[in-house]
Amino acid sequence: MISRSVSRGLRRMSWPWWSIGLGFGLLASVAAATPARCASAASNVVTVVIDQAKLMKLPEHSATLVIGNPLIADASLQPGGLMILTGKGYGSTNFVALDNKGKVLMQRAVRVQAPKESVSVYRGTERQSYSCTPNCERSVMLGDADASFSAILGQTSARNTQVQGASR
Repeated sequence: MISRSVSRGLRRMSWPWWSIGLGFGLLASVAAATPARCASAASNVVTVVIDQAKLMKLPEHSATLVIGNPLIADASLQPGGLMILTGKGYGSTNFVALDNKGKVLMQRAVRVQAPKESVSVYRGTERQSYSCTPNCERSVMLGDADASFSAILGQTSARNTQVQGASR
């Protein structure tokens, strides 16, 4: 026969092991449910590359598009229920498609990211971007050092002006 004090001591010692087992069981069930939740959330996110456009089919009767932050993305509604979504700046925002009566037909999160072919070179805190498609050339990207950004943007603008003048 076990005395009461020894019995209480065994219960006290076994309790932490039981709680750890329960904790692992809960952790395993949460881990098993998380991929499904992440997959569901990922299906509601539209990813677009900065300075590129993506076509999306909208529900029938879509009449109005609302963009949460137009500095990050822009959208235009086209005939046939198509939307053109363009990445304007890095970050996340959302869009909402409405019908003529203001009823929400669709809403999605929008994530704007850098192109995969880009390379960033840092010199201290100064950043210079390169587009490597297939050879690496300097490019203008948000977040580049001011001097580099301005120089490349000026050269690009001057070139575009000359091309437009030559085509007339």
